Amino acid sequence: MTRLWLDFETFSDVPISYGTHAYAERVEIMLASYALDDEDVDVWDCTTGAPMPVVLREALDDQDIEVWAHNSHFDRTVMRHAWPAFDVPRARWRDTMVKALAHSLPGALGTLCDILRVPTDKAKDKEGHRLIQLFCKPRPATYKLRRATRETHPEDWRRFVAYAGLDIEAMREVDKRLPTWNYRGEELALWHLDQKINDRGFTADLELARAAIRATDREKRVLARRTQVITDDAVQAATQRDALLAHLLEAYGLDLPDMQQATIERRMNDPDLPIELRELLGIRLQASTTSTSKYKTLVNGASPDGRLRGCLQFDGAARTGRWAGRLFQPQNLPRPTLKQTAINEGIDLLKADCADILFDDGDIMALTSSSIRGALICAPGKKLVVADLSNIEGRGIAWEAGEEWKLQAFRDFDAGQGHDLYAVAYARAFAITPDEVMENKHTGDGMMRQIGKVMELMLGYEGGVGAFLTGAATYRIDLDAMAKTARPSIPADVWAEAEEFVAWRKGKHMGLFGLDPNTFCVCDSLKRLWRREHPNIVAFWRDLLDAARLAVLNPGETFECRALKLRRDGAWLRILLPSGRFLCYPSPQLDDGGKLSYMGVHQYTRKWTRLHTYGGKLAENVTQAIARDVLASSMPSIEQAGFEIVLTVHDEVLTEAPDTDEYTPALLSELMTTNPSWAGDLPLAAAGFQAYRYKKD
Repeated sequence: MTRLWLDFETFSDVPISYGTHAYAERVEIMLASYALDDEDVDVWDCTTGAPMPVVLREALDDQDIEVWAHNSHFDRTVMRHAWPAFDVPRARWRDTMVKALAHSLPGALGTLCDILRVPTDKAKDKEGHRLIQLFCKPRPATYKLRRATRETHPEDWRRFVAYAGLDIEAMREVDKRLPTWNYRGEELALWHLDQKINDRGFTADLELARAAIRATDREKRVLARRTQVITDDAVQAATQRDALLAHLLEAYGLDLPDMQQATIERRMNDPDLPIELRELLGIRLQASTTSTSKYKTLVNGASPDGRLRGCLQFDGAARTGRWAGRLFQPQNLPRPTLKQTAINEGIDLLKADCADILFDDGDIMALTSSSIRGALICAPGKKLVVADLSNIEGRGIAWEAGEEWKLQAFRDFDAGQGHDLYAVAYARAFAITPDEVMENKHTGDGMMRQIGKVMELMLGYEGGVGAFLTGAATYRIDLDAMAKTARPSIPADVWAEAEEFVAWRKGKHMGLFGLDPNTFCVCDSLKRLWRREHPNIVAFWRDLLDAARLAVLNPGETFECRALKLRRDGAWLRILLPSGRFLCYPSPQLDDGGKLSYMGVHQYTRKWTRLHTYGGKLAENVTQAIARDVLASSMPSIEQAGFEIVLTVHDEVLTEAPDTDEYTPALLSELMTTNPSWAGDLPLAAAGFQAYRYKKD
């Protein structure tokens, strides 16, 4: 099929940081670069007043021509606003950025050129960046000239026109080097649905957003004044990271490695911490909440109809293919610390600018953070219907590994004949009955089920004590209290193994993650107990790593691991999932000691670098990919049933539906748990709610 390659250079006085849709509402297309297939690139200078070239016009009108762009959501949205006469259906669009993401590569065109060794002129790239800064953005407010144009900078404009076609040349070369395994058939159709969802967006409660911004601004001034008092003006605001770290070290001898929430919370759990230091750390947590930026995103990015669009990135999560958040970052919403009744009441008070009536100083930040979900609302005459796949990762890994007792436990629970798996996990580990765990939940401190929950959520991917630290931070669990509860029930042989492990770590000068030795031993014992009860999952970690190693060493040969097939083809290690999609690992190799590594984007530095992996991590990738594929398989039928998807957050689907009795959470859950043909025996369950305002169910 003929391809039209397309790229725009645009101007808007709305910052692109406000989102593509807000930017595009005031956009001007200055230059349009285009080419048919491998023909020469042409650049139409739209600012001259010359009519659109016939070749470009006919290609846009021709329904049999594919339209290719890099980050096509931008080009498509810009074209819809700037050239409303052209209605190019989503089904005609293709995207080299998404094609790269689908195969575990970065999305940035320049980075792709470097990785795929597409020849580029670095001097031209640098010059191009300068020209984009000159012509595509308003000049700084201090400049007399507010916008550079072809008339004000004719020589630079000539260079700009010459530069404009380079991205199309790079796109075409990148495309030739990219595989097509995950960007065709059902995956391509799913991306087109994703684009429909992004175009639809969700309704934002802008009144709440503006009120929350006002409240947090007032509270931050209060917190800043209190910080100045506590530190004798050494730190002007707790948001001043470096100044605060220096003060903590000088005044208290407290040397923190970072200012992450988990780090601060662990320190605050120290009962011997001075009162003023505890208060200062608490102020830091309150002042650094991300909710303010999210509210500002809603206000700045919402379209005139009150909807925020473009918040999902298809295949944005490296390797697994899950959706990633963009702009508003719906995948990264803070967990509420207040009960829903308090949130509901607090939202009304925020809107009235009188939240301080019920919420003390310091609680305002907790309220605005807990209320951010509530800023997602339904359109008039509609309601939100939301459902979430229940413990899909726990079900998924048991299904992949063949842990039959666990699969049956899920089926029993779904049928109303068994206990929830968190109770079962604790009961099996400590040789008691699930009924005893549930009795502890209802009449005791509930710690048994809570321990089971952390074990289930954190240990399935070969995690150890470090996983408990992550779980404790996520679910606000006091590990020392947990250790006191669990210690009496740990078998002697397991405890002895844990103590030997502690001694080994100390001999290696590895430390105990800052934990009390007894707490460390308890966490390690829980890991060992969980693994005893999950022999097939433990074997799956090992077998999957062995198969991956063999595949890397034997290019072109397929190795099976349960229902997975692993094969190295050229520069790629591929894992064929039951759905038919591939997990892709670029440039795999075995390093010293047989460690498996591949090239990828580092989670923290965001740089393209060599990453090492292990059996549990591979199992995590596979499990999350399968969870994504289960969710994705239901999305077309959800849309066909009249539920309009507005977001997907992890394993949850948010839809907008007519406010009538026929659209229910039960129906949505039923659609989500209709097994795809490739996973007919995977036990699925979902539950949800309906409301006019989004919440944490």
